[in-house]
Amino acid sequence: MEHSNLPLSGLRVVDFSRVLAGPFCTALLGDLGAEVVKIEPPQGDDYRAIGPMVEGESALFTAMNRNKKSVVLDLKNEHGLQLARALVEKADVVVENFRPGVAEKLGIGYQALSELNPSLIYASISGFGQSGPESHRPAYDIILQAMTGLMDATGFADGPPTMVGEAVADVVSGLFGSWGILVALLARAKSGRGTHVDIAMFDATLSLAATLVSRYALTGIVPQRVGNRHPISAPFGAYRARDGFYVVAVLNDKLFAGFAAAIGRPDLAADPRFATDELRSLHETLLREAIEAWSQALSIEQVNQRLSAAAIPVAPIWNVSDALESAQSLARKLLTPLNDSPLPGVRLPSQPIKFSAFGDNRVTRAPQLGEHSVQIFQDWLGMDVS
Repeated sequence: MEHSNLPLSGLRVVDFSRVLAGPFCTALLGDLGAEVVKIEPPQGDDYRAIGPMVEGESALFTAMNRNKKSVVLDLKNEHGLQLARALVEKADVVVENFRPGVAEKLGIGYQALSELNPSLIYASISGFGQSGPESHRPAYDIILQAMTGLMDATGFADGPPTMVGEAVADVVSGLFGSWGILVALLARAKSGRGTHVDIAMFDATLSLAATLVSRYALTGIVPQRVGNRHPISAPFGAYRARDGFYVVAVLNDKLFAGFAAAIGRPDLAADPRFATDELRSLHETLLREAIEAWSQALSIEQVNQRLSAAAIPVAPIWNVSDALESAQSLARKLLTPLNDSPLPGVRLPSQPIKFSAFGDNRVTRAPQLGEHSVQIFQDWLGMDVS
């Protein structure tokens, strides 16, 4: 499939990153046409060995390193370092996610590389950024979830702080990384100058917690865990049906009146305890009893049919398979089948934004270790390595 019309076609990215946050960042760029050269040590990215494994290939590495070309270089070897620096001279963007100071020790820090290529956009993704008293700390997703309020705000009031069921700190840091790179490229188009893009996973994860941060910043109130309900609205959460759980989202008085009628309890809308959203939240336990007295006699499908017919926001609780195999997901092409993969029947995700002016995203398999070394040295550096 032709991808030369994609918006990032022609953009050259040298990717020194590994594991998740950095590779996710560069995968997003590759989806839209950027040429991403993944620089790997002789033993490869650690993620190549992380399960689940399918036919000897890491599922996580395969997804996060789609659309990339692998070049093996030992940066601790002078020849390997000089080849890396030569590639950077031909690049638009560098991405790394070492701890602060490590890239400098390896000879690929921002200062050194920007002297070689003054227009370079150099993105660093680290746990706590390039400055601040915690900047030296190593970081994993659970560390960031613990230190940004996410775990404290997740779970039931009488239960322990709970992790979100996804590596959200890594993923959102990669997302902000790609966003920062694109902003820097727009600025370079005006000024001709490159810049250092400093992405801290701590900062990015706090930015993801937009409602938690906003409520605290304006009120000084620290949100408390409330389980599967909204902290300030009701009925807005998960409720029990005969065969499982469903969710509803009722956010104003008019919608609540329609909801009360739909469940055969129009009297609830006239009850002074439920007269406003704030009062409904205050008396959520009583409201829940009334709702579940109705819905526990019905299946999830019946609940969804009846509430949908009344234009009430309602949904079943899907697992990831339900979501990805749904008619909606298939219509939006959220997974793309590959024809040239060593993994039969494999489908890979891609960035989710649709553009009217461009074709489908590029989705190609992850590279084998060092697969493109010869090609890149020839194409980028003009080296005869035959």
